Amino acid sequence: MAQIVLFHSAYGLRPAVTAAAERLRAAGHVVHTPDLYEGRLFDSVEAGMAYKEEVGSDELLRRAVGAVAPLLTPGERLVYAGFSLGGALAQNLALADEHAKGLLLFHGTSDIRDEAQTEAPVQLHVAEPDPFESEDWLNAWYLRMLKAGADVEVHRYRGAGHLFTDPELPDYDAEAAERTWAVALAFLAELDG
Repeated sequence: MAQIVLFHSAYGLRPAVTAAAERLRAAGHVVHTPDLYEGRLFDSVEAGMAYKEEVGSDELLRRAVGAVAPLLTPGERLVYAGFSLGGALAQNLALADEHAKGLLLFHGTSDIRDEAQTEAPVQLHVAEPDPFESEDWLNAWYLRMLKAGADVEVHRYRGAGHLFTDPELPDYDAEAAERTWAVALAFLAELDG
């Protein structure tokens, strides 16, 4: 059983995120889904990103840190996970937590500082191509993550849209979503092995 913090995308804490958390709980994990948008939901990525810009990246990171802080008890190792923007936040927190158990990214990554170090296993699920995660960006991200010490798996889904795991969005790809969940659940099971 892993204790997972699952961050939402720029759309907010949508039903797809709660459904994902329930799927993870059904597999025996403890899952926390912080609402970094304080109840706001958006119908388009543009509106969600506009709100992100209004709030500011630093404030969103502060909210994420505040949500995780009570979970960081002695001996507890967290798995950080997130969708798109939430994946970027999860990555930042995981790389700052020397005891991170793992990092599970759906549809999004973030820049990596040169001094970043981690031994946490990392798994990324991303569309191919993805309008927010270019091929060059992903290649550089992968190499920088390896340089930081991570054991990295990248799973690409040809023809899927950016947020292909959300059944309420036009990007949804049922086959890619099911493959993603099968691989992600196996990754989490290995973390407990």
